[in-house]
Amino acid sequence: MMNLPNALTISRLVAIPVLMALLLLRFPGHDQVAAALFIAFSFTDTLDGQLARRSGKVSDLGKFLDPLADKLFVLSVLIVLVQEGLVAAWVVVVIFSRELIITILRSVGAGQGRVIAAAPLGKTKTVMQMTAVTLLILQRPYPELALLAGIAVAVAVVFTLSSGLDYLWRFRYLIGPFDTSRVRVASGAAPEPSLAADVGAALRSSGLTVSVAESCTGGMVGAAITDVPGSSTYFVGGVIAYSDEVKRNDLGVPADLLEKFGAVSREVAEAMASGARSRFRTDLAVGVTGIAGPDSDGTSKPVGLTYVAVASEKRTSSTEFHFTGDRDSNRRQATTEALRMLLAEARTIERSQVKSA
Repeated sequence: MMNLPNALTISRLVAIPVLMALLLLRFPGHDQVAAALFIAFSFTDTLDGQLARRSGKVSDLGKFLDPLADKLFVLSVLIVLVQEGLVAAWVVVVIFSRELIITILRSVGAGQGRVIAAAPLGKTKTVMQMTAVTLLILQRPYPELALLAGIAVAVAVVFTLSSGLDYLWRFRYLIGPFDTSRVRVASGAAPEPSLAADVGAALRSSGLTVSVAESCTGGMVGAAITDVPGSSTYFVGGVIAYSDEVKRNDLGVPADLLEKFGAVSREVAEAMASGARSRFRTDLAVGVTGIAGPDSDGTSKPVGLTYVAVASEKRTSSTEFHFTGDRDSNRRQATTEALRMLLAEARTIERSQVKSA
């Protein structure tokens, strides 16, 4: 869909031939004009993402087009600078090779129905590249900037290589059997059907009921539990508490916890589980809150940080997780861990019932 953020992204593509012409033509101030335009259009890279998130207009087109526009915008100018003798050709080869590898990775992801959005380190890489390019352009009219431009190029190359390795590590499961969580959780299927069945068996044999309070998983835990036939005998209901308002009003999470620790915290996860257990009057309840990605939603907490809590009559326990996949992988791993913790608690209660019998 076409919207303002996507239009800003496309403007960078439209600016490419204009910038190339300014660098190749010879008239007073042409390099300064080229540098000014390069800086102006570079700012659209930050602006389009912010507008998309604030207005709720994040789209698959934008996720695909934004990194593509960044690559073409920088590479096209670098190629002209190589022709003009302002930068070594190997620098462009390194940058182009990294972008080619990531583009192939995105294509593989698209083939599996996933859009790989720009990672934080990738965004930093883009900023460093754009800074280096600006200095390279300005070193021609201002030779005193040559040393600074060389340093900026070196830093940009380091970030280019490190961000490429970061992408390969984050999305390693797309190119091989490196992520064991993907072995346990098949794409497009409910996380570990046998695990959900084990949870159901443990709840049924001990006569326990369960409810769920989910944020980042968006109902996936409840869906996994209810995929098991006969789950109505032990599953009562749940709340998808995506906003802080719902956490407060529907689960009774204290406002001071949200303000002090943030929505993604151990304290809030435990309060969500306790709130669901109280609201639905169940023996057990599970609460899940985390940052699934692809960005951290304006917080300083890392993508993949997730807290899962299980509340019972006698205790409320929680565990902190750090997942390293994409949004889909992180949500599915959180669902799997929630089921595991729920199963462990149900079996603990079952064993205590046997001992007291």
